[in-house]
Amino acid sequence: MDRGDDPRLDRTTPLRPGNAVAAIITVEGAYLLQLRDNKRGIFFPAHWGCFGGAVEPGESNEQALARELHEELGVAFAPASFRYFTRFDFDLGFAGLAPIWRYFYEVELASDALARLRLQEGAGMRLWLPEEILNGEIQLTPYDALALWFHINRRRLIA
Repeated sequence: MDRGDDPRLDRTTPLRPGNAVAAIITVEGAYLLQLRDNKRGIFFPAHWGCFGGAVEPGESNEQALARELHEELGVAFAPASFRYFTRFDFDLGFAGLAPIWRYFYEVELASDALARLRLQEGAGMRLWLPEEILNGEIQLTPYDALALWFHINRRRLIA
């Protein structure tokens, strides 16, 4: 790909930020992540990140996450199986936009459930060990990288 055509270097295609939900999916201590498409008009093309997406009007966060996971992985998830983990708020006043947020939920999968998943959105999916995430070799979306760092190190956080 010509570097001028590299979507990761795009600084002109408009982006539409909005409220979103994301799943920190674990399978026996590893993290299931999605490789984002390498295309213009999306946040962080060709980066690894958590599965999830936009919250539509009238949806609860859990309904939005169940819908997004079904769209992206082809499997129905019960919203009751999601455990709230954390929330990030982004002040976009610098761009003349309202603040937005991103909620993260924990989702544990049994290893046999992995075989039922079918990637329907994105360029790939893979299990990553915590060490692979922490060593900086994976190009992660920044907000998901921070949420994953907190998740991996959650027992180290003390008052």
